[in-house]
Amino acid sequence: VTIADGTRIEEFDFESAAKRQLRGNIYLAKVTRVEPSLQAAFIEYGGNRHGFLAFNEIHPDYYQIPLADREALLREEAEEADDHHPRAVDDEDDDEDADEDDVVGDEVARRHRRIARRYKIQEVIKRRQIMLVQVVKEERGTKGAALTTYLSLAGRYGVLMPNTARGGGVSRKITTATDRKRLKSLVQELEVPQGMGLIVRTAGAKRTKAELKRDYEYLMRLWENIRDRTLHSIAPALIYEEEDLVKRAIRDMYDKELEGIWVEGDAGFREARDFMRMIMPSQAKKIQAYRDPT
Repeated sequence: VTIADGTRIEEFDFESAAKRQLRGNIYLAKVTRVEPSLQAAFIEYGGNRHGFLAFNEIHPDYYQIPLADREALLREEAEEADDHHPRAVDDEDDDEDADEDDVVGDEVARRHRRIARRYKIQEVIKRRQIMLVQVVKEERGTKGAALTTYLSLAGRYGVLMPNTARGGGVSRKITTATDRKRLKSLVQELEVPQGMGLIVRTAGAKRTKAELKRDYEYLMRLWENIRDRTLHSIAPALIYEEEDLVKRAIRDMYDKELEGIWVEGDAGFREARDFMRMIMPSQAKKIQAYRDPT
């Protein structure tokens, strides 16, 4: 994917069909081993090797504890939703993930509130337990993928966090006070259900209420599809695959100032056109099939 201004290339990205990325994918998975010494669990999700799930990446909903104790944990999590903690980002994280880290940033870091300190993983998580997990770091060498149960779904202007106790937030890269105030007000008007979170990405800084609402409704439909597929699946199973390069390019790079998008290959053209029709119907006409003039 190339963004060009005349003969000058401004942005370039690529993806190989031989190496499909796992990051962002959501799986219905099964706990194969709980490791007390690491305070983590190893998860069978369908990858080449078992994934690694740290205890503080496990939502209290999965704790096998009395209902009253779980509700107390969730109340604490909601009450602390406005606390800020700096997020530790692994030095090995790919540069291309920086925007996603920015999007979730401090907001998702709030889940590391050490609530889990009152329990040990072996007390509340059991072998063969079924969980919905998302890959946050690819498999590397002999290391399995790093997983989380705190899901996040990225749209064009927002990120939906279906099981994070926060109503709404704004990317920390949006620094203008007037923009932040306006966007927070718009997010509140969307009435995000309790127990879910929505963060406005940097791309949403200057967007209208209608544009943000359409993106939010797309993310909610996506989440409903994930829930429905989960109910009809048997672990381990792929539930949701992160959008491929064609869709990500439109979602993250498209700007109304662009004159057009040319896509080579019939399959890619149809995919791009259909995706644009779903997220921005009025702009679908800018998707055109590229034909080699030679």
